[in-house]
Amino acid sequence: MTPTNNDPDVPGPVGLLEGMATTRAIRRYRPEPVTDEQLRTLLFAATRAPSGSNRQPFRFLVLRDSIEARAAKALVASAAAELWTAKRARDGYDRGSGASSASPKARLARTMDAYVANLADVPVLILPCLVRYRAPVATEGASVYPACQNLLLAARAIGLGGVLTHWHESVADDLRALLGIPDEVALSATITLGRPAGAHGPVRRRPLRELVFEDGWDRAPAWATDPPGTQFTSAGPRPSKG
Repeated sequence: MTPTNNDPDVPGPVGLLEGMATTRAIRRYRPEPVTDEQLRTLLFAATRAPSGSNRQPFRFLVLRDSIEARAAKALVASAAAELWTAKRARDGYDRGSGASSASPKARLARTMDAYVANLADVPVLILPCLVRYRAPVATEGASVYPACQNLLLAARAIGLGGVLTHWHESVADDLRALLGIPDEVALSATITLGRPAGAHGPVRRRPLRELVFEDGWDRAPAWATDPPGTQFTSAGPRPSKG
């Protein structure tokens, strides 16, 4: 399925590798609806993802503007506000470099503040689910998260954006009751979607040499070099010292 696009505000076709390198976590959305056609394109891409034994145990519960959808969004927004407030204090987002309003830490805190405050009004909230056919196992995420990534890459391709979170976890039972989700179905994530208020662009990650080894642990191969112009992040665990 090749999406068509006649909207001048939406960028042109995005190559697969470019899409992987420029699909940002989008947390700010324009107040525009996501159409049936767009959802069909995204969900088709999501359902092309691999899964164990090709069982396709993933399901996607789409929430837009119905009474149930608004109630579900409100539940997730309430949980997100509580969890983010606790994380903001615990991780010291107002201390250290966060005390400088221009720092990446402070900018992220502002982004998260706005995201959580407006979560109940996002254009689309999707609950990726996993229909269990056996007791929970550590590897079951391999049968649902590739589909989630397909969905986010497809969103990038057609001018939308989103972010995957787990804000739903503390209200999972309430969501089950509201939306009729069976007990044997796991709620695996929360994805918000919409037209970005900002823009996609090159993502910042750790250098390749810190993440890729060859023939033994912590042995960076000579070929593990990043393309010219790659920008890096200082987030995440520090690399081990040889």
